[in-house]
Amino acid sequence: MSYFGLPFIHAAFDVLAWLASLAAFWLTTRHLVPPAALPANRVPHPGLYAVAAGMGALCGAMFFGTANALLSGHKALGFSMVGGIAGAITAVEIFKRITGVTGSTGIVFAAPFAATVAVGRLGCFFSGLDDFTYGTPTGLPWAVDFGDGIARHPVQLYESLAMLAMLLVLIQRLRARDPFWLANGFYLTVGWYGLQRFVWEFIKPYATLLGPFNLFHVVCLGLVLYAAVMIGKGARHVRRCST
Repeated sequence: MSYFGLPFIHAAFDVLAWLASLAAFWLTTRHLVPPAALPANRVPHPGLYAVAAGMGALCGAMFFGTANALLSGHKALGFSMVGGIAGAITAVEIFKRITGVTGSTGIVFAAPFAATVAVGRLGCFFSGLDDFTYGTPTGLPWAVDFGDGIARHPVQLYESLAMLAMLLVLIQRLRARDPFWLANGFYLTVGWYGLQRFVWEFIKPYATLLGPFNLFHVVCLGLVLYAAVMIGKGARHVRRCST
């Protein structure tokens, strides 16, 4: 019996990912982050802030997921995690610029995002070939046959493990009240996500866009650059304030 592509398997893991995200959010807001750093206490109109983030995530996920599917010859509506985080960041940064908010407001979303990816990618893995998130053929001993007789890279598991590692490090540093991680935890999580995802994209069967790079390579590079710029910007602000 094959465990890949079972009915509703992806939906079941989507629910588990949502529950994991809620648990991580509760842990972050109740035990890991000081109240002064919570977005609800730092931004005007927190409800609109949440709407902007949610709408940005939805639009980004649909746009980049569908665009990548079309470029790869699949005429289907797609959803992409990397597109979702890129869309959410874009919407929130626009919101912050309009409302005059400075500094990072994303620390409470770092652990939930990492948990969502770590659990959600398991759903992609067990969905098998239908999900179109599998890797390229390989002869490595841990290769997985998703039901068509071809052993492939289980890139879904690579990504899940990478984000689980980030989640554990993030929780440990926030529990220790590490000032650098409290200020930059969201950017570090986004940067790590973009970096590891950039690597895995080389072993996915997606159509290339620029040389050896596919559409998601470009989005991932944007996330890494965004994280680096924001961390550098914060460091310069700290130096100015200390002189």
